Formats: sequence, structure tokens, C-alpha cells
Amino acid sequence: MSSNTQGFMIDEDFEKEFLEWEKQQNVIEGEIVRGKVLSVNKDFVIVDIAYKSEGQIPLAEFTEHDGTISVQPGDEIDVYVENRENDNGLVELSKEKADRLRIWDEIAEACENEELVEGVITGRVKGGLTVDIGVKAFLPGSQVDLRPVRNLEKYIGQRFHFKVIKFNKKRGNIVLSRRALLEKQREALKSQTLGKLEVGMVVDGIVKNITDYGAFIDLGGIDGLLHITDMSYARVNHPSELFEVGQEVKVKVLKYDPDRERVSLGLKQNFEDPWLTIEQKYHVGMRVKGKVVSLADYGAFIELEGGVEGLIHISEMSWTKRVKHPSKVLSIGDDVEAQILDIDQRNKKISLGMKQIEQNPWDVLAQTYPVGSKVKGVVRNITNFGIFIGIEDGIDGLCHVTDLSWSHKVKHPQDIYKKGDEIEAVVLAIDPDKERFSLGIKQLQSDPWSEVQRKYGRGSCHDGKVAKILDFGAIVELDDYIEGFLHISEIAEEKVENIHNALKEGETVKVKVISVIPEERKLGLSIKRVDNDDDEGSFENPTAGATTIGDLVREKFGNLKLS
Repeated sequence: MSSNTQGFMIDEDFEKEFLEWEKQQNVIEGEIVRGKVLSVNKDFVIVDIAYKSEGQIPLAEFTEHDGTISVQPGDEIDVYVENRENDNGLVELSKEKADRLRIWDEIAEACENEELVEGVITGRVKGGLTVDIGVKAFLPGSQVDLRPVRNLEKYIGQRFHFKVIKFNKKRGNIVLSRRALLEKQREALKSQTLGKLEVGMVVDGIVKNITDYGAFIDLGGIDGLLHITDMSYARVNHPSELFEVGQEVKVKVLKYDPDRERVSLGLKQNFEDPWLTIEQKYHVGMRVKGKVVSLADYGAFIELEGGVEGLIHISEMSWTKRVKHPSKVLSIGDDVEAQILDIDQRNKKISLGMKQIEQNPWDVLAQTYPVGSKVKGVVRNITNFGIFIGIEDGIDGLCHVTDLSWSHKVKHPQDIYKKGDEIEAVVLAIDPDKERFSLGIKQLQSDPWSEVQRKYGRGSCHDGKVAKILDFGAIVELDDYIEGFLHISEIAEEKVENIHNALKEGETVKVKVISVIPEERKLGLSIKRVDNDDDEGSFENPTAGATTIGDLVREKFGNLKLS
């Protein structure tokens, strides 16, 4: 027997039973208790948890990936009580569950106090990423960064701080946000940046995003737009040619609106505009070399140096070829030589000519093909007013329909020629300024009118065919080249009221030549005088000598002016 301080006598068996009961009260299934490692054997770690029985934990919970054991006798550890007594009389414990529950408590506390947790991104799952913060947590894709991220895999393996935005211990759900943390940091940076930002100052920035029209530069809590037109004095087809996300740049503040928090930036403004000294480097007539950087329907743009381009208009590409589109002559990237035709510094325009590098073939054409010389060529095109004959590469001569034949029977050139025909012609005229080359085919033969006096002299009679009937007369063909005019008064002795009753087109008639004017190509004819041998003072009708419809109209009505 023993006594306590109050003098009560306490039975030793009772005291022993009380201590055993007290130990049992301190060990409750589902809770965490403190224990001391007694031994480490092949399969289990034995732990004293101040209970009537010792506890055991599977050795696997202390085995690292490389096989090492992370615990040894004497270590004090927190363990989770799973079962107070198993078949072997030992308490079933778990170190992993104890750690997990402790972490859950710490996370719950961090969530309640809006504190940050640290973790490593471990994998990609639908909608976001998984994060190890001691337990598995979910990081939605929208919460990874300030802007949407296309390639989430690049974050795997990286360690960050996160804010717990959703916590459910019962379901085991933890949702994290990195964006919330970044936004808070960004706001702090923004206030500092806005406080010192001024128009004209050069600032450091990081390329944050690239679009078709420019790049957004992070200046520290606030983004500024570097428009594509302010990137370089040279042509920029797309901002990605100059920048990539994450690149550090020095930019100048062009505009700043503190109320709307908008900043316009420039990069080319850090350098001198090459157009300021353009007239010192280039002058009209100067030959230059450059690279084709763009093609338009009307010409090609040539880069002479960074920020300086000139235009070769489509009309300045060739002396002889009709260029329908610049792509038929040039391609982007081609190196070309050209001559400066004009410089407009104010509007930043330089006109270039490519054909001026070579001699204009029209300038030497008259020397090569003098007027009166004969040439040979191929029919390249046929129109209603004539045919175009290819003489040299890119140089065509025009033979007008009136110069195809001495005959008046040619109504359309295609009645005689077709494309590809090889023909001979005579050079009639060359106009280099207007780039006109006039040819004649009928001139290869002598003019039949030069022999008209001999063949169709005044007073001679001939058979002719009525080619055309007019109200006041008829055109009569004497042969393939010579026509004469038969006035209505020369058809019969008696007055002819209606010429159509007297003559028919295609009809053959006997006529007498009563008037010949070779230099004007006029031949007057008569039917009624065929049998009359006396021609003295013969023909006085003023229209008798006219042989063309135009002549007839003018002589019939005089020089009347219509008003």
C-alpha cells in the first residue's frame, strides 16, 4: 500500500490500472500522436507511443526512391493511429497519413489567413496542371499566368508560390492560383512605374505578347504597345521577324495617358531617320542596287538601305515589253540595279527605273531601220485598223489597213493575214518619243496610180464593174486597184431620176474616161459619151473627178460646218 499527499492509502494494483487506463485515453484511433522509434527491422519500424502496446509502421513509408531508410532508432516522429490493436497485439500506425493530415491542417490555416503555399508543378491534366504542395493540388490553366498560356507543359518541374483559392478537406480538393499572386505583384509594380513614366524617356521592357499589328512590352506592372510602324524605319512584314516573347528591349515612350493607363512605345525613334540625310546620299540619275521587298500591281518596292525604299513603276521596267505584272519580271528577294528618276524627301518617296540601265532600243531604231528600207517579221497581232509585225524582241511595227494594199477591196486585215505569217514590209516612219514604228506592205509594189495616165488616159474606153451605187452617182472598178466615179448625169443622155433603175451593183458597164487627176487619185467616168468621139470642153461637172466617198460628200455639199 502507498499513501498520497492527502494521506489516503492507495492500493498499488489500483495505481497500475489507472496508469494503463490513462495511456489508453491518450491513444485514440484516427488521431496523431507523438512516438519514439525503438527499432527498425526488415518489414516494420517499431514505435513507442506511450501505450500499453507498441506500434508498428511499414518500413516502405520510410524508404526513399534510392532505397535508403530515412529513420533510425531514437528518432521522435508524429504518427497516425489506424488501429489500436491488431492480431499481433501491436498498434497499427502510419507516418504518411500523419504527414498528410498535418499538411492539410497547414494548408487550411494558410487558406484561412490568405497565406501563400509553395509547391512544384508535376504534370499536365485536363484543364490545367497538378501541383505537389505536400499533397496533390490542382492549378487551372486560367490561373497559371496573367495571360492565357498555350503551352502549359513548359511549367512542369518548376517551383512557385501559390495562393489557395479553394479548399475542401473532406473531398480532398485543393485549387491553387498563381495568377492572383502575380496580379498583386503587378499592381505594386504598376504604381511604381506609373509614378516615374514620362513621354520621351527610354525605358527597359520585356516582350510579353506579339500580334500581327505590334508587340506588347511589359514595362513593370503595365504594358505598352510597340506598333509595327514604330519598330523600324525598314519594312517589317510581321513583328515576329524582330522579336520573340521574353526578349528584353529598350523603347521610347511616345505617348502616355495616365487616366486610361495606355502607353505607346517606339523602337526606331532611338535611331536617326535615314530620310533626314537622303539627299546627301542619293541624287537623280544615280545608279543604285537594292533588294526587292514587295510587289504591287503597279510596281516593285526596292530596299536601298534599312528604312529607305524606292519604287520601280511597272512602266519603268522595260523599254519594249508590256509588263502586265511586276511578278513577270521580278521576285521578292531579287537583287536589282536601277537608276534614280526622282526623290521626294518630304513624302519619303524615291522613283526608280530599271529600263534606264540599258540603252533605249527606240533611240537606235532609226539607224538600224532607215525610212524606205525593207524589213521582215512575223504577224504578232491583228486588229481592225491594221496588223502588228514583230521586228525585234519587244518592238512591233504597225502596218495600217490603208497600207496593206493599193486595192480598195481590203475590208479587214484578217481577210489577208493570220498570226504567225512571215511577211516583208517597208519602213514608212519611226517616232522614238511616242514609240511608234510605221510599216507599209503595199509600198513593196509601185503605185498603180503612177501608170494611170498611160493605162487609163482621157478619152479611153474600158469595161468596169459597178462597185457601189450612191444617190448622185456610182463607183466603178476598172481593175483591182483603180476605181473611177460615174456621175448620175453621165449615165444617159436623158435625165436619170432614180439611179437604182439605171444601174445595179456588180453590173459590168462600158465607160469612157473623161477626167484624170493622178495626184489626187481621181478618175471621172461617163457612159453616155462612150460613142462620142468629140471631147472638147468635155466634162465640166465638178464632182466628176472625185473617186472617194469623202471626196464626193465634200464636193457635193462644200465645206459646210455643222453647229
